[in-house]
Amino acid sequence: MTHTPRLPLPLGLLAAVTAGLLVPVQARVNGALGMALADGLAAAVVSFTTGLILMIAISLALPRGRAGLAEVLPALRQRRFPRYYVLAGAIGALFVFAQSFTVGLLGVALFTVAAVTGQTLSGLLVDRMGIGPAGKRPITGIRVIGSVLTVAAVAWAVSPRFSGGAGASDPLQLILPVLLPVLAGFLMSFQQAMNGTATVHYGTPITATLVNFIAGSVLLWLAWGIKLAIAGAGNGLPGQWWYYLGGPMGCIFIAVAAFLVRSLGVLATGLGMIAGQLLGSLGLDLALPAPGTVVALPTVLGTLLTLAAIVLASLPWSRNALKR
Repeated sequence: MTHTPRLPLPLGLLAAVTAGLLVPVQARVNGALGMALADGLAAAVVSFTTGLILMIAISLALPRGRAGLAEVLPALRQRRFPRYYVLAGAIGALFVFAQSFTVGLLGVALFTVAAVTGQTLSGLLVDRMGIGPAGKRPITGIRVIGSVLTVAAVAWAVSPRFSGGAGASDPLQLILPVLLPVLAGFLMSFQQAMNGTATVHYGTPITATLVNFIAGSVLLWLAWGIKLAIAGAGNGLPGQWWYYLGGPMGCIFIAVAAFLVRSLGVLATGLGMIAGQLLGSLGLDLALPAPGTVVALPTVLGTLLTLAAIVLASLPWSRNALKR
């Protein structure tokens, strides 16, 4: 097993928040691509394929990437971790498909609250089960309170979208579409734990990220091939360059999460990224508002409350870390 460094809690949370800033941008890009192609599955294929190409280039160009590649087969042969962990990319594929298929229907705000709800609940479960490289983390009262407060704060932050006006949506019409991002978000904690464990044995998050994109790309190409045979193709690929940024953003997000879960645990990593998602959504809505965007006082206050909830849920871990 190759040694991978641990980050202090404040730096780790800062890194998680920074990586989370990319998620709403990726959601906007993949959602727009899905609408341009008139095919959410094809958009997910494009996103994962561009990410795969980038990760192959990075893995071959960097010495650390090549060293990580050399560890993949020995790690699998020696069963250093369950072999099905290499399929973690299938969860990422589901998340990207959920972005591509539902953001156009739900908007970034509702997609975010749905995914956050699922991810926060599963973060507690995954830490309790000890799936990640940080081992088992107890479900303490303060962590439950912090998690519940996070979901409530996110819901408050996006509540202006449902309070009336041109951009308001009828929640009853969104129940079924919203289940997909809830499921994708719930599974994201498992993906982060599996990737974090694999990173410890590969010695670098570069390889764990590459393996993710291989698994996700294979799954999405197979699914799209079946869809193509049954329903035919959608629109052609758009010419604007920014439609193809979703994959590279996913590379950063997956790699950072795989690296951080060993230091922070799955829940704190997820909550830090959730804070980044809200801050990114707020910044995106202010700088490049989509039709129907509402930025009101609850949006700002809900974002600040989310940051406070994340600090609350992480405090018990920092004391344990200082004792080690």
